[in-house]
Amino acid sequence: MIDVTAFDAVSFDVYGTILNWEPEIARFLAEWAAAGGWTGDTAELLAAYDRVRQPVQQRRQALRYPEVLRETLRQLGDEWGLPVGAAALERFGGIAATHRPFHDSVAALDAMRAMGLKLAALSNIDNESFATATAAAGLRFDVVVTAERVGAYKPDPAHFWAARADLQALGIGPERVLHVAQSRRADIVVANAIGLKCVWVNRPGHVFGRTGQGAETARPDWQADSLAAVVRLLQAG
Repeated sequence: MIDVTAFDAVSFDVYGTILNWEPEIARFLAEWAAAGGWTGDTAELLAAYDRVRQPVQQRRQALRYPEVLRETLRQLGDEWGLPVGAAALERFGGIAATHRPFHDSVAALDAMRAMGLKLAALSNIDNESFATATAAAGLRFDVVVTAERVGAYKPDPAHFWAARADLQALGIGPERVLHVAQSRRADIVVANAIGLKCVWVNRPGHVFGRTGQGAETARPDWQADSLAAVVRLLQAG
């Protein structure tokens, strides 16, 4: 259980924790690869996508997320010997705006808000895609930090410093913030490093963010298999 009285705010990794992005990306990649004559395993292609995307996001000056997606697809095409046409690049570059929430996301955030908690989003995404996807899902946050806003992608801690400043402006200190995230790589390792209490949402069957950049060293304070389970931990406390 989590003592809800110990916290005034919950911050979130959004894509993978609240929005269910992996299936849509997997479908796109499988269809694109099949059209190019590729007959391999989709899981292998998805793992390659995650591996290729990481260094693209580490470039400085940071690319906006639609260009991260397009550049990742170009590199995958080169690596796998598959054609990458303009239409595929355009469609993939916009895919982050179309991801839908997990079945428990909206109710879980509503329940946390009903507990009196402020909600903050720390997302490796551009402003437009984030706004479009969250509006379509009916999600709202008191604080929003995107990669476009801070000019960097997690695990760069700039997201956390920006969120900390915004929450401080609301009268909430870092010791009163609980971070909830699916990505060990982008979120849990950073939360550990800066002393932020955190919950790892280990949704079955989801793979992004589990490896690379120190993910294996991540030590969450709590673990849950869904946002609904995080709510139950808070309610039990």
